[in-house]
Amino acid sequence: MAPSMSKLLYSPTSAVAISSAFSIYYLAKRLDNSKDNKGRRKRTESISEIPVVLQGGKSKAQSKEKAAVDSVFFRRLFSIIKILVPRLKCKETFYLLIVAASLAARTYCDVWMIQNGTAIESSIIGRDVGLFKKYLFNFICAMPAISLINNLLKYGLNEVKLLFRTRLTSFLYDQYLRGFTYYKMSNLDNRIANADQLLTQDVEKFCNSVADLYSNLSKPLLDILIYTRVLASSIGAQGPAFMLLYLAISGLVLTRLRRPVGRMTVQEQQFEGEFRFVNSRLITNSEEIAFYQGNKCERRTIYHTFKKLVDHLHQFIFFRFSMGFIDNIIAKYIATVVGYLVVSRPFLNLQHKPFLHLNHSEIMEEYYQAGRMLLRMAQAVGRIVLAGRDMTRLSGFTARVTELITVLKDLNTGRYERTMVSATGKDSDSEEDSEPLVPGSGEVIFKDDVIRFDNVPLVTPNGDVLVKGMTFEVTRGMNVLVCGPNGCGKSSLFRILGELWPLFGGTMTKPEACKLFYVPQRPYMTLGTLRDQIIYPDTKEDMMRKGVTDQQLAESMEKVQLANILDREGGWEAIQDWMDVLSGGEKQRVAMARLFYHKPQFAILDECTSAVSVDVEGYIYKHAREVGISLFTVSHRKSLWKYHEFYLQFDGRGAYEYKRIEDNTVEFGS
Repeated sequence: MAPSMSKLLYSPTSAVAISSAFSIYYLAKRLDNSKDNKGRRKRTESISEIPVVLQGGKSKAQSKEKAAVDSVFFRRLFSIIKILVPRLKCKETFYLLIVAASLAARTYCDVWMIQNGTAIESSIIGRDVGLFKKYLFNFICAMPAISLINNLLKYGLNEVKLLFRTRLTSFLYDQYLRGFTYYKMSNLDNRIANADQLLTQDVEKFCNSVADLYSNLSKPLLDILIYTRVLASSIGAQGPAFMLLYLAISGLVLTRLRRPVGRMTVQEQQFEGEFRFVNSRLITNSEEIAFYQGNKCERRTIYHTFKKLVDHLHQFIFFRFSMGFIDNIIAKYIATVVGYLVVSRPFLNLQHKPFLHLNHSEIMEEYYQAGRMLLRMAQAVGRIVLAGRDMTRLSGFTARVTELITVLKDLNTGRYERTMVSATGKDSDSEEDSEPLVPGSGEVIFKDDVIRFDNVPLVTPNGDVLVKGMTFEVTRGMNVLVCGPNGCGKSSLFRILGELWPLFGGTMTKPEACKLFYVPQRPYMTLGTLRDQIIYPDTKEDMMRKGVTDQQLAESMEKVQLANILDREGGWEAIQDWMDVLSGGEKQRVAMARLFYHKPQFAILDECTSAVSVDVEGYIYKHAREVGISLFTVSHRKSLWKYHEFYLQFDGRGAYEYKRIEDNTVEFGS
């Protein structure tokens, strides 16, 4: 057999070539017959967003479909593509057209290259110098155009990948950073454990896979149509027909065997996310772990998580090894026999009409050209086979991205899903007397200069009741000291007040969120300049619109005794890692300067002066009263009693007390 046919039948490309172009047909047939959707999601609670009246109720149980190339996959993919290409006239469409045009041009270039290359070899065999120079010159002249088309295709694909990633990332972050969604995803909803993994790695892999699939399906299908038409006129229609028939049969088998790839891809990304998460926890809590000397414990945790990932990857590698073995048998060796039959039939048939009037040299030229055409058709089918594998893997990424989009949509419309505390563990007598608590069943009323709780229960998102009903009122100008043991409901009260948690009943009256401010014990320092630390979350432009100057910021720094930082760090435009540069007390005073910049109606001070001296603390409280900021203070310092008129004390057993502070008559519990 001629070298070109040996290359056709035994090349690595043909090993993948024999899995079928018609596997796509098989996938389409499976659209209405998918049986993978068997999992059930947990029943959950739903709420609607503040400021409207919250409404509760359990959502319907939903099926959590597995990752597979089926009707569910195509629906998911189509919904995401509408995000990637939002309208007909956009950059994405322009570059997709560039890729399509480049693919079509490349196919015609391939056909021309085969014909011109065969003509060059024929002129060499026939010792025709004139024809050799002619076809060689044609090839030299065509090289720049062919090179331009090939690189234009690569350029277009890279731009499509980047544009897809930009579009999808922007869409997801718009949803993720809307309101308190980023908080709710990790604190109220337990469907997604590693949002960072989804928002970064999975989005990138999904966009790259979609762009590659577009290329790996478009050109091969066009190649098969063109080469089949050309081969039919040369060696007859039966040759390509038999080849494609075998490809269809083998494709049905191989596609069916490849189904676990989607599920294994999802598991791989989950294990990768868990491994990344435990590493980020170690970095975030490194100081506390170091004090505890917990390196051995953390090492066990990291090694255990890494082992799960490695074990899964071993299984995945073995699965691919097994599939490779089967691919070789079906798609290479059996296909070799089919290749012999397809190519030899017209040349061994002495009555084949297209060859009746050709001499030996012309038959040889037809043989070489047919062999190369079959090789290119095999390569095209091979790319479709790879596209089938990519599509199976893409189904895993599509399932992950779709889950993220679904959760973001639910959270932004006020629904969350998490495991609720079972009612069986509660006291039976209390169950008979009380109605079941439903998240979102309370009402929020927005009103300036007052905070009022009217029979509002303190309930955690998973249904754990801390206080059955709270009723109290704080008007502007009143300072309230909040105290009680750990876990009694202090933080829960402020999370409900800050609209982070849903209401489970009653009526809450409060100013809008922008008129409340929270100062934690460990203040958050943002990335940026020293000015950014004071005005956070405002920008410099926001500050200028408010009419605040750097001089006024400097005065706020003086109020909290931080004026020296301006000179020490190099002025307002200085950029540092402020979490490390500032001491604990300095960060707390920066947070108080931030409070004085925003001047809210009410502020929640959560042990925010624990690292500040008593005299500085007193000055800060006096200045807050001067500028009209009413305070909720969580602290155990007796020195702060004189700055407050009322106290709200929890006993940790479901009861609370709200009274005026009388000099030397109130003993606060810890």
